[in-house]
Amino acid sequence: MSPQRLILVLNCGSSSIKFAVYDADADPPPRKPEWNGKVQGIGGPKPDFGETGVAPFSIELDPAAPYRAALRLIRERVIARLDGRPIAAVAHRVVHGGSKYFAPVRVDAGVLADLKGYIPLAPLHQPFALEAIEILLHERPDIPQVACFDTGFHHTLPKVEQQLPLPHAFWERGLRRYGFHGLSYDYMATALPERHGELARGRVIVAHLGSGASLCAMQDLASVATTMGFSALDGLMMGTRTGALDPGAVIYLMEIEKLSLEQVGHLLYHQSGLLGVSGRSSEPRVLQPLESHTDDEGRRAHDALALYVRRLVREIGALVAVLGGLDLLVFTAGVGEHSAFIRQRVCNALGFLGIILDDAANAADAPLISAAGSPVAVGVEPTNEEWVAARSALSVLATCDPGATPALLPMHEES
Repeated sequence: MSPQRLILVLNCGSSSIKFAVYDADADPPPRKPEWNGKVQGIGGPKPDFGETGVAPFSIELDPAAPYRAALRLIRERVIARLDGRPIAAVAHRVVHGGSKYFAPVRVDAGVLADLKGYIPLAPLHQPFALEAIEILLHERPDIPQVACFDTGFHHTLPKVEQQLPLPHAFWERGLRRYGFHGLSYDYMATALPERHGELARGRVIVAHLGSGASLCAMQDLASVATTMGFSALDGLMMGTRTGALDPGAVIYLMEIEKLSLEQVGHLLYHQSGLLGVSGRSSEPRVLQPLESHTDDEGRRAHDALALYVRRLVREIGALVAVLGGLDLLVFTAGVGEHSAFIRQRVCNALGFLGIILDDAANAADAPLISAAGSPVAVGVEPTNEEWVAARSALSVLATCDPGATPALLPMHEES
C-alpha cells in the first residue's frame, strides 16, 4: 500500500510564516490539516515557533538571514513528522498576480521572474513568499510548487470597478484596482452556501478584518466590488496601514514635511492605522479597555476605534449601494471572528438597514449573530486560506499531467 501523500502550504508574511500540511490523497482535501504551525516574530528580538501539539517556544534565528533560518526550521519540523510520507507539492499564498496571473499556477523560473516584478505592488508580503519559492526551486526542484494568488478571486470585477481615474496609458501599463484577500473570499464562496444556503448567492458583503482588512461585495458567490485596490494600502483603516488616503496628503508629506519616498512608504504601511492614531497598539482588543481612561491615551484610543468603525461603516454603505441592498453580512479573520464589540458597533451603526443583533450569539462568536426577524442576516465565519491553497495545488497538479500521478519524492534534508 502506497504511503499517504501530503501537501505543504506556506503562508509567508513580513514577520511570520504559517504552514499547514494536508492529505493529498483526498480531493478536495479535508478542511482540517494533518497539522499546522507558525514561526512568528521573524526579524524581532523574540521569535518563537509553535505547531499542533507543541506550545510556542522561543527560538534563535540567524540575524543575518532570519527568514531563511525560519524556513529551514519549518522544513526540519515538517520532515520530523512525515514518517516516510512524501510531499506531493508545496502551495504558496502569493499576494499579487498582477494582470497576468489569476488562476493558481505551477511555478518555474519564468513565473518567478514575473512575480518578482509585482513586489512594488505588495511590498509587505510579496518578497517573502517569493523568497520561500526561490529557496525551494534551488534546493528541491523535484518538488512541484504552486502559487495561489490573493488577487485571483477578484478577476470577476467589472471594468468599472477595476479602473483608476488616471490617463488611459496607465491602465495599459497595469495600474488598476486588483483587490486582495482573495484566498479568504474564495473560502467564503465555498463555506457560506454550506452555512446559509441560497441566501449566500444573494447580495453578500464579507468583512475580512485582520491586521490587514478589506471588504468584498459578492453576488452569486463572485466578487463584484472590493475595498482594496491597486495595492493593499487602499480601503479600510487597518492595524498599521492607513487605508484610503487623500493623495494630496502624500504630496504634502513629501513636499512640505520633506519625507523621502522610503519614509512615506514606511509611514503608510507600518506607522499608521490604529497604531498611528492611538499611539499605543494596532489591535482593537488592546485599545478597548483604554477607552474609559480620561487621559490623552484614553482619548486617542477612543478616536482610533471610532475612526476604524466609521471607515468600516462608510465602506459597507458604499458596497450596499453597489449591490442594491444587502442580504448577508459576514465577519471573518482575526478581528472579524473574535471581536464582538467591533461587530456590535458596526452593526449598530448600520441600523438603517434594519439589522438586529442577537447579543448573546454575538458574544459567543456564533455562526449566526443576527436575531430572528432581522432583514439582514449577520454571520461569523472562520476563514481557511491554507485549505484553499491546498485544494488549488491538487487541481494544478492534475491539470499539469492529466490522468497521471506526479512524481512524488520524500522531502528530506540535502547532504
